[in-house]
Amino acid sequence: MSMRKGRIVGFGTAVAVTRACFAVLRSNPPGGPARWTRENYAGRTVELYAGPATAVGSAFAAARVHPAAAMAVAVAGACGAYDDVAGAGDPRRGFREHLGALCDGEVTSGAVKLFGIAAAGLVAGAVLKERPVDKLLAGVVIAGTAHFVNLVDVRPGRAAGTVLALGAPGVLRGGDAGQLSAVAMGAVVAVLADDLGERAMIGDTGAHALGATLGNAIALGNGRAGLAAHAAALVAATVLGETVSEAARTLGRAGG
Repeated sequence: MSMRKGRIVGFGTAVAVTRACFAVLRSNPPGGPARWTRENYAGRTVELYAGPATAVGSAFAAARVHPAAAMAVAVAGACGAYDDVAGAGDPRRGFREHLGALCDGEVTSGAVKLFGIAAAGLVAGAVLKERPVDKLLAGVVIAGTAHFVNLVDVRPGRAAGTVLALGAPGVLRGGDAGQLSAVAMGAVVAVLADDLGERAMIGDTGAHALGATLGNAIALGNGRAGLAAHAAALVAATVLGETVSEAARTLGRAGG
């Protein structure tokens, strides 16, 4: 299969499977429709079907590219789903607060998500790369990208736009990296209208799965220097995001 055809098939597969899962969940939601609704930042009621749909679509399409990548995407989506369900109503946000709770003996859904995605990223990185340093860097990039996409998912279209912006250059690379970038973009396109229209949200489930898909694409498309640069940028973005979020919460509490 040519590189161009591989990207087209990956994109199309992700779109088709994501839309199919979205339709199935909406027509017959497990546990009833009430379990699949949340209030968004503006107080509007939105559906959660887009999250599992994008996770399944991304993992399914990624499996035809590389099994290890599909595994990391599936685990990232599952950990995000657990946090969406078990963490609903938990006021704690950010790694610092969840790690603080863990130090006090409480295992939060955020801690499960943090360590679960990290482990999946490291396993995938160990399979995708040959040298020990590259394996570690790839694991950091895969897990870091998953968390980064979730970090920017604060308003409709933010995570989707991030995936499209980061995926577009990756598609131009060709090879497995290009195919996985196309997969992430296809899954996003499948739910973009519902996301922007505030009818559905991808939640932690979709954001982490999409981020892991992109992370695998980055890992496959870069050598050591590129991996190190991406890993450093992701760590810096995460620290900055945590700092800004903490400052915003402090101001909010002070203003309240």
